[in-house]
Amino acid sequence: MDPRYAGEMFQHLKKQNELLMDAYRSMTHELHKLQVEEEMLMRKFYELMEAQGLAKKNEENSSNVPGDGKNKQSGALVPVSDNEQ
Repeated sequence: MDPRYAGEMFQHLKKQNELLMDAYRSMTHELHKLQVEEEMLMRKFYELMEAQGLAKKNEENSSNVPGDGKNKQSGALVPVSDNEQ
């Protein structure tokens, strides 16, 4: 590169960097808006399915989760000494 144009090249690259950063910010903002919209739509879709009886809460599988309060057994491990057995 010719040293005479180094200043112009630097200004050009600086401007390109600013434009790319603006595009990045804009795309990130748009992505966030779309993610929020997706979450909202998924919640509404689930509510609709639940209202129509299509979304079934599988209580048989959830009752096997230790420590959830639905089953009679605790999920905590308690050390037992030889005298207590």
